[in-house]
Order: sequence, then C-alpha cells, then structure tokens
Amino acid sequence: MSSKIIVSGMRPTGQLHLGNYFGALENWVRLQNDNECYFFIADWHALTTGYEDTSELSANIDEMIIDWLSAGLDPEKCTFFLQSNIKEHAELHLLFSMITPLSWLLRCPTYKDQMNELKDKDISTYGFLGYPCLMATDILIYRSTAVPVGEDQLPHLELTREIARRFNFLYGEIFPEPEAILTKAKILPGTDGRKMSKSYDNTILMGDPPDVVAQKISIMVTDPARIRKTDPGHPDICSVFAMQKIFNETEAPSVESDCKAGKIGCVQCKKQLAEKMVELTGQIYERRRHYSADKQLIRDIIHAGNKKASETASRTMAEVRKAMKIDWR
Repeated sequence: MSSKIIVSGMRPTGQLHLGNYFGALENWVRLQNDNECYFFIADWHALTTGYEDTSELSANIDEMIIDWLSAGLDPEKCTFFLQSNIKEHAELHLLFSMITPLSWLLRCPTYKDQMNELKDKDISTYGFLGYPCLMATDILIYRSTAVPVGEDQLPHLELTREIARRFNFLYGEIFPEPEAILTKAKILPGTDGRKMSKSYDNTILMGDPPDVVAQKISIMVTDPARIRKTDPGHPDICSVFAMQKIFNETEAPSVESDCKAGKIGCVQCKKQLAEKMVELTGQIYERRRHYSADKQLIRDIIHAGNKKASETASRTMAEVRKAMKIDWR
C-alpha cells in the first residue's frame, strides 16, 4: 500500500483506558510505520461539550501525551501536536463555516444523538453545531488522503469530503477528498459487562499498575447462571471470555471448550486472563513511569510537533487565501 497522509485525533478528557488503546491507538501505532501521520490532541473539540469547566484540561493534555507515548507512538515516526496551538485551524474553520450549508450540520448523526444523550448539558451552541467544520479543518489543512475510522464515523468523514468538494468547486482544486481506512476496533467490555467507558466507571486504565489490573479482572462479571466450576458455562455472554479472545487469542478456543464442559472455573479463567493482560499492560505501565518522570521531554516533543504542524498548515492557508482572493497586501 502506498504511503498516505493520515490525520486523526482524540479529545483530552482524562487518562486513556484499554478501550481507547484497542479502539484507536493500536491501529495508529501500525499506521505510523508506513505513512505520514498527524495525530492531534483535540482540546478545542473538548470545549464543544465541556466549555463550562476547563479546570482539568491542561492536566488531561499532559496525561494524553504520556498515554500516546506509552502506547508506542514514536515522535520520530509521526507528528503529534496540540490543536489549539495551530491557529491556522481557527482561520480555516471560519472560512469553511462561510460555505457550509446549515442543513449539512443539522443532519449530522452525532449532533442529533448527543443532543438527546447530553440533555443535562447546555450544548445549544454554535460551537457544538458547527464542530463538523472544525473537524473538516483538522483533516483537510494537512491535505490528508486517508482517515482511520470505524463504520459509525463514516457519515462524519463524508461531510468532510462534501466540504472539500464544495470548496474546490467554488475556488479551485486545493483539497483532496480523503478516503476512509476502515478499522475494525476491538470492543472491550468494562469490569461490569457494559462497554468500557469512563462514564460507567468500569475501565482498566492504560496507566494501571499490574496489581490493579489483576484486581480489576478478579471482580469482573462472568456468566451469572454459573454457580459451580463443574456447571457448563456460556462464554458467549461472559465479559471475561470476551477479553480472552483479545488478550489470549491462541488459547481462547480451548478456554471456550473447557468452560462449556465445566473443566475450568471462573476464578482460574480470570487468573489466566490477568497474566496475559499484564504482559501488555505491564510494558505500557513501565513506559508510562518513564515518560511521567520527564516533563521537559513531553514539552519538547509536543513543541516540535506543533512546529511541524504549523509549517504544514501555514503552507495550506497561503494557498487557500490565494484561491479565495483574500490575500490582499
């Protein structure tokens, strides 16, 4: 596969958990090896739903950078930067907002869903409605040719493509229409059986030490109908087995058959899973300890990434202004 320009980002809302790792970071680490990758900390996007309380934003940014490095992102192979430090994003966002029909924003699936889900928050703001323009900016200002997304995010990427087409029709060919790199994210259950999410308080954090990981696995919900070890299990409804398929892939089939035959109990299964999980999380934990102890290194990495991103964004904006004939001097 030929090299692509790839852009993706995350909102800084606190320490990342294993759901974030398998949902995005694991794939980013692979993509950085053969592509030109820009990964950004979406602190402006975080304000669309969290503008009322920004007290933790700075600390969350630091935690996210540490988590990315701990997951295996290499600043020698990819560029990661802070969205709000690249002021060209704000300018292109403004210009895109001038040409984007209101109907395009109102039909966005996420807008409708979150207006229903976040009724306790006052998100009837332009920033929330217009965030797809900012999202399109994040992608297009780096002339991205591909964006890693899940199927549920395809409508968002299509809106970015529509904004690019509209701009190119009005002012000339400036932006590529980025394609989707469909990623099949591994969905991890939380410790209570629901989807792993900070809002459910059921996460295993990337920064959890090995003993905490093992403790959280020990209290995970299993097959509620299984009382004794010799009872036939139902691994298809067991959160621990769902984890086994990800962390213990080669042995998962035998675990499944033993569970169904009543040859392995839930306690033994959890211990086996914890050992496999700690093989991965222990490495992440050690890297996290290293990076957490060197704040200056974190600053140097993000400042270098900001510089490269700013240079790229500045070149794009010079072409945009020229194409729109707003480069009068």
